[in-house]
Amino acid sequence: MRRPPTTQEFVLEQLRTAIVAGELAPGQAVRQDAVAQQLGVSRVPLREALKTLEAEGQVVYQPHRGYSVAELALTDLLEVYRMRELLEGEAASVAARAYADADLARIDDARADVEAAADGQDLVGMIAANRRFHFALLEPADMPRLLRVVRTLWDATDAYRAVYYNSGDNRERVRSEHVEIVEAAQRGDAAELVRLLAEHRDHAVQALRSTITDQG
Repeated sequence: MRRPPTTQEFVLEQLRTAIVAGELAPGQAVRQDAVAQQLGVSRVPLREALKTLEAEGQVVYQPHRGYSVAELALTDLLEVYRMRELLEGEAASVAARAYADADLARIDDARADVEAAADGQDLVGMIAANRRFHFALLEPADMPRLLRVVRTLWDATDAYRAVYYNSGDNRERVRSEHVEIVEAAQRGDAAELVRLLAEHRDHAVQALRSTITDQG
């Protein structure tokens, strides 16, 4: 059974969801008093959650102005996805040789959840299910330190994922690519799994190039 979240974890989850859903838009100020009142919490867990988001690059802090949601920048996206390529490729290569039946079932269940969310045009649900799908693929590698870094990279780019999923064509591409990824995992084909995951990331980056202007 999943333990109840702490107040800080609750606030962090709510802020991440608001950013992904566009309720807190890039460049928008985070009004701490209003957010604390809305969530029914004190300023202390809110400040701690904002510090976590700042470390992930999701919000920025300016003296005398406070926190605001980070602008989307192509250079940031390219750097994060390059780091993901290196780390996730290593984890996927190891994981593909270790999948048990239970792992494969968890991967396919998450794939189905992605499709259900896409059918309902539930972008927040699709992003959450997509995250479960990808980490179900990587966790059997049993490389916890590497995956901690990968999780931080994912946290920093959920807002980009929301932009990508706004397109119906992109949602369909994700669905078809996930099917191929699952099939490679079921075969235990490490080289093909790494290749398909790299292609999957590259398609997202190429699609986002046309919608994100570099703030560099």
